[in-house]
Amino acid sequence: MTMNYSIDPSAATLLPLAKKEGIATVWDRHKAMQPQCGFGQLGVCCRICWKGPCRIDPFGDGPQRGICGADADTIVARNVIRMIASGTAAHSEHGRHVALAMLGVAEGKLPDYTIRDEEKLRAVAAKLGLDTTGKDLHDIAGEVALVTLGDFQNQDHDKPCRWIASTLTEKRLERLAGLHALPHNIDAMVTQILARTHVGCDADATNLIVGGIKGALADFDGMCLATELSDILFGTPQPTVTAANLGVLKEDAVNIAVHGHNPLLSEVVCDVAVLMEEEARRAGAGGGINIVGVCCTGNEVMVRHGIPLAANYLSQELALITGAVDAMVVDVQCIMPSVSEIGACFHTEIITTMDDNKIPGATHVPFREPTAAENARQIVTLAIDAFRRRNPQRVVIPDAKQTAVVGFGAEAIVGALGALNADDPLKPLIDSIANGNIRGIALFAGCNNTQTTQDSSFVTMAKKLARNNVLLLATGCGAGAFAKHGLMTQEATLEYAGDSLKAVLTAVGTEAGLGGPLPLVLHMGSCVDNSRAVAVAVAVANRLGVDLDQLPLVASAPEAMSEKAVAIGTWSVALGIPTHVGTMPQITGSPAVTKLLTETAKELLGGYFMVELDPDKAADRLLAVIDERRRGLGI
Repeated sequence: MTMNYSIDPSAATLLPLAKKEGIATVWDRHKAMQPQCGFGQLGVCCRICWKGPCRIDPFGDGPQRGICGADADTIVARNVIRMIASGTAAHSEHGRHVALAMLGVAEGKLPDYTIRDEEKLRAVAAKLGLDTTGKDLHDIAGEVALVTLGDFQNQDHDKPCRWIASTLTEKRLERLAGLHALPHNIDAMVTQILARTHVGCDADATNLIVGGIKGALADFDGMCLATELSDILFGTPQPTVTAANLGVLKEDAVNIAVHGHNPLLSEVVCDVAVLMEEEARRAGAGGGINIVGVCCTGNEVMVRHGIPLAANYLSQELALITGAVDAMVVDVQCIMPSVSEIGACFHTEIITTMDDNKIPGATHVPFREPTAAENARQIVTLAIDAFRRRNPQRVVIPDAKQTAVVGFGAEAIVGALGALNADDPLKPLIDSIANGNIRGIALFAGCNNTQTTQDSSFVTMAKKLARNNVLLLATGCGAGAFAKHGLMTQEATLEYAGDSLKAVLTAVGTEAGLGGPLPLVLHMGSCVDNSRAVAVAVAVANRLGVDLDQLPLVASAPEAMSEKAVAIGTWSVALGIPTHVGTMPQITGSPAVTKLLTETAKELLGGYFMVELDPDKAADRLLAVIDERRRGLGI
């Protein structure tokens, strides 16, 4: 029965246990919600004022306009760009938090943080056009932080955000400027979307979607700065060997799961846990303290420090049902409120840390950067105390654990290619694409969704694309899916890659000192780190003198769920990348919006959405797009 829910072997072990214990999980709640509102699934219901809610009859027999006169096209467009605004706010608030922390480091106000990648700091300063001559490290960091914060403050509508202007190809910037789609201020884009979708405002579906695209590009800007500044503060990922799935939990250790998306606290928790190992052993934990990751906070510490990943989005409750998690420490985004209820069924401390993200029933430890180490020590102490209350008879850790080779940011990929050609690192990649050894590149991103069997679409598509010699990149919960199912290993490359892709990955991995091929899927980081893949694509495009919409590059979110995923997918399309979605988007109640995003966008932007729920057919469609792009380049 669990195979209808997930292909994760941990689910097969723990879902029957949850049923026996009377613990409801995300899949139970999904089943109880059936049948779901058909109007909502088409996107044709509106709740933005109290005259409603209004809903449009998509079959033409009932109302065709809301009480105010808005038709299906207007309602659907307003709904979808409000999702973009929320996704943009989530990612960019993450980025603002990191930028303010960097400013605090520069000013000597945050003793628990330091600059771990000086080389990247200088590279970012140069990229932003800053003169670093004769300046010390903290002065440079301060200038970078202030310029970055300017992307939240600039009031000149004709001056695009600094990060996006310094990141994309010139041709792409010109194209977006021609559509008046370049954002000048991240906060302003979120505000403008909310303002224009207020009752009685913008009712033109096309104009609304263009505003949404501009907001999504602000999301891209916020993601770029969040990723790059995090690398400066916490270290730039390099290849490391770790493990994934719930088998990474340990019976004899204090298990602390870090969950959410913001690395500012989790980094310090990892540091403090090392210092408190002996205290855990005195409490009876012979294995000391075992930090594991959940969702994208897990991905952040995984790619930087090799911390094992226990679960992606839909599996977060299963981690608690093992009875082995002593504390789940959450920050922001993708945290199910149900975790506090399930944690209460066991001994587990659910610890919230952000003042704007509290959960009833959880213990709240207010996180402040100036007292980060003190906050982390309080959290680890709560976990050790919880370990003393653990009932060993209720511990069920699934025998599910896979090796994962992770940490392939843009720098790591270019560095690996440099082992083949130090003078021109991109040449081996470009040559392999040109001669067909690499047919194309696919970026997998997005979430898990109860509308889809967990992880199944990711795994099915990846195996088929790899067999057809497509280079695979992944972030976020998609990367978590591949890690859990053993596709981030050298063995997976040997088993699933097509012959020419296998030869390329083997040559690069061997020369880079890995003793064998690169893994089948390259883990690039958390969902905020999708900008890493764009950085590689922009470097290739600039090297070839083309724009992004000419490259044999595609993206896929086969189990998309969140508002952040809507924002990411939209900026991916805006950058010229054909983007597959494997969850039916809530836009199909408007033929105009559907056509705009799946057809007209191709003419305007070069990128467009493809909706295909069958993962096997989706892989075929992506291969067809890759071949079309190859023909366009004459290769």
